[in-house]
Amino acid sequence: MTESDHEEQYGVGEPDQFQRLWTPHRMAYIKGESKPTGAGAGDGCPFCEIPKMSDEDGLIVRRGNSAFAVLNLYPYNSGHLMVCPYRHVADYTELDDAETAEVARLTQDAITALRKASGAHGFNVGMNLGTVAGAGIAAHLHQHVVPRWGGDTNFMPVIGQTKVLPQLLRETRQIIADAWPHD
Repeated sequence: MTESDHEEQYGVGEPDQFQRLWTPHRMAYIKGESKPTGAGAGDGCPFCEIPKMSDEDGLIVRRGNSAFAVLNLYPYNSGHLMVCPYRHVADYTELDDAETAEVARLTQDAITALRKASGAHGFNVGMNLGTVAGAGIAAHLHQHVVPRWGGDTNFMPVIGQTKVLPQLLRETRQIIADAWPHD
């Protein structure tokens, strides 16, 4: 640290040798900003609002007839996608046959695209059905596709409760969209 660093930090605690990795964008998630106010589709559900946006603004990687793939705004790893039906349903058993098939197909295509785009070594794929199961937005079904690499769990998330993501979400969205299998 330089003397000017100490001056800028004056009054905020004793200077030390630690570097700080500030992630202020995570505070929106922690505070629950933009979370739905209720369980209905008209209660501010982001998975109902995202399809109304452009692909770039909504971070949509692929649109299907009854479902879409979108980057997670608060990813566990770079390339963390979610596959969501357009219809506002909470439980997997509520999907009709066409929705079930398209969620499955988009999930397979997401894995193919992420392997091509990022060289992922493996994946965590799954749904958290209900708040008690860990669903952040329980009212609208979504399946997570999280790319994994050997050694991607390092000291940052374990000790610092921080994920280091090497790429901006818009750049990640474009790379994955470009790698998506063509119909």
